[in-house]
Amino acid sequence: FEKTNKPKKKTLLSLLAERGRTLYKCVDECLRTLQKYKLEREARICRMLKHPNIVRLHESIAEEGFHYLVFDLVTGGELFEDIVAREYYSEADASEREELAASLCVRSSQMIRLRVLQPENLLLASKMKGAAVKLADFGLAIEVQGDQQAWFGFAGTPGYLSPEVLRKDPYGKPVDIWACGVILYILLVGYPPFWDEDQHKLYQQIKAGAYDFPSPEWDTVTPEAKNLINQMLTINPAKRITAEQALKHPWVCQRSTVASMMHRQETVECLRKFNARRKLKGAILTTMLVSRNFSGDSCALLCLYLGLFCMSVFSWNMLASSIPSLHGKVSPASPQEAQTTVVHNPADGTKVSPRKQEIIKMTEQLIEAINNGDFDAYTRICDPGLTSFEPEALGNLVEGMDFHKFYFENLLSKNSKPVHTTILNPHVHLIGEDAACIAYIRLTQYMDSQGRPRSCQSEETRVWHRRDAKWLNVHFHCSGAPAAPLQ
Repeated sequence: FEKTNKPKKKTLLSLLAERGRTLYKCVDECLRTLQKYKLEREARICRMLKHPNIVRLHESIAEEGFHYLVFDLVTGGELFEDIVAREYYSEADASEREELAASLCVRSSQMIRLRVLQPENLLLASKMKGAAVKLADFGLAIEVQGDQQAWFGFAGTPGYLSPEVLRKDPYGKPVDIWACGVILYILLVGYPPFWDEDQHKLYQQIKAGAYDFPSPEWDTVTPEAKNLINQMLTINPAKRITAEQALKHPWVCQRSTVASMMHRQETVECLRKFNARRKLKGAILTTMLVSRNFSGDSCALLCLYLGLFCMSVFSWNMLASSIPSLHGKVSPASPQEAQTTVVHNPADGTKVSPRKQEIIKMTEQLIEAINNGDFDAYTRICDPGLTSFEPEALGNLVEGMDFHKFYFENLLSKNSKPVHTTILNPHVHLIGEDAACIAYIRLTQYMDSQGRPRSCQSEETRVWHRRDAKWLNVHFHCSGAPAAPLQ
């Protein structure tokens, strides 16, 4: 469950778990009046939304200074994650999901503007095959009267906001149809119609309706699907297709004969990368948000651990596969080379801040200490309470230096063969003045026991904390092949 304050009574949690339900939000009664109003509004809206594909609110409980909303237990994860795990995914499957989204808009349109249509809120009821899709999280939904249009505030996820919201015009039902159009675009090719790291440029794209259907991925999409997207992503809300009309569109109501049944493997691959980027960005934003509400060194570390945990779950393997430079060949180390480490960043010529460069340099020194089997140098760079998740620990959280010392004493220090390490695409995220997180691909070349050249790759994320003007590695997560060449 998601909460903004920790429940004090375990008895309530146990009781609800036995009843097959889960807590969704728990808000301290001492929060500001506005926050309490939003919670009450969400509960009121959820009571109005009775649909098999909407997460049902069972109870609203006020107890001992806390307020609980009790929803359906939804255990199947996100719809978009389910799609990438499938062996078969076609345009017809996308049509079925789009029909669901449009029907939810129709069901809610008389009283409610959803403003919540985005991948994170489309969940599966369970992990069973054919499980129902459930729409969740109505914190941004608003109550309206009929076709009322007004300025209800600037709310929603940037890539799914409609032009009228960005222009701060009065808006109504069409905002949800615009979001449906964005989701449909993603369902068909695995990436969004509007995308830019610069949010201002992203908003300009949306307001101009600047999207297209580039080759080759769109060449295999039927004209009917593109037609529906065009009608949903119409800039003028008065001319935008309605939910009722969308349900009658041939691509939706005649999918068996109109929508293509061809397996869309490229879409699945692109969607996998899209999921990884989206969740990584969410983890970083969460970390930044928490850091604004607390202060002090311990808080900075808490924020970093939170962000790192999220990043580690989000599969750097998927993100790595989207980096073009990884598809090129790396020159092998020459026999004369000793233990060396180089940093390769495709953004050559791009100015990197001195603090970020400092973190990259510290990471380079740490890896050199590992390759050289220099445990003393390693301990000078790492915090004594270093924690880590790594393949050698078989999925366990390791704390302290003893686990790592074993490898230094029995393997690394005895390695006289050349080792060449390349740090690919390092990305540094600074949090406050004394904390930072770096993520990169680590490509290690070495000679095995029979004198044959070998390579191994790992995806690593490290947390750095500055104490007494000195950066120390306090946590790292490694996935992929073991970092140490064990053969």
